[in-house]
Amino acid sequence: MTDATIKTAAMLAIGDELLSGRTKDKNIGHLAEVLTMAGIDLKQVRIVGDEEEAIVEALDALRERYDYVFTSGGIGPTHDDITADAVSKAFGVPCLHDPDAMGLLSEMYQRRDMEFTDARQRMARMPQGSRHIANPVSTAPGFVIGNVYVMAGVPQVFQAMLDTVVATLPAGTRILSRSLPCPFGEGDIGTLLGAVQKAHPETSIGSYPHFDGKRFSTELVVRGRDARALDAAAHDVAAMIEALTMEREGAKSKDLGTGELA
Repeated sequence: MTDATIKTAAMLAIGDELLSGRTKDKNIGHLAEVLTMAGIDLKQVRIVGDEEEAIVEALDALRERYDYVFTSGGIGPTHDDITADAVSKAFGVPCLHDPDAMGLLSEMYQRRDMEFTDARQRMARMPQGSRHIANPVSTAPGFVIGNVYVMAGVPQVFQAMLDTVVATLPAGTRILSRSLPCPFGEGDIGTLLGAVQKAHPETSIGSYPHFDGKRFSTELVVRGRDARALDAAAHDVAAMIEALTMEREGAKSKDLGTGELA
């Protein structure tokens, strides 16, 4: 049963360059870390190209299902920066040059003795009724409308905007975690670990395999919001590892004993 007090989020990363491999995304991992620290569960990430219908379709699906949707990319000055248009279409409102954003950008370009061209003015466009997301790095603001937070794709700017956004969101209960090294591969522990997880449904137990060139091992990570539940699950995981270790050592001793008699 889902706790209604736990806030959920999704991310929509926008840009043809992400799908072509030309740009390696750095924003997804950063968002995940920041939201985890804030006690908000990132449940889904989608990546779409610079296609209005694809953005609208993904946005409509995500904003209906999750408490918050964070987007990255597509709010720059070029013709393929169409995120503002797509978000406007999703919300059924016009995409306009925001007067406050126009003022911020006009002053910034004037200070830099640069022309405030039509292309640069595109960065002031946003859905009618939006609120600004401050951009302390390069001035051009992101925006929020409904439960959708629209931010730049450049990692430095995205991170600065996200810091502003997260500070305004209600803090949730942070997820606690416990890491336990396991000298066995996933194939050895899969069934037993599944039983431990079933016995502790209020926690999440992840397994992360490692191969050092000679043998497999696994890092087991127990996560949960309740400290007692986390401790109980971690205790059972540790007991499972200990039991398997003793079983292996017993089997080795038996084999050695048989060899000596032979």
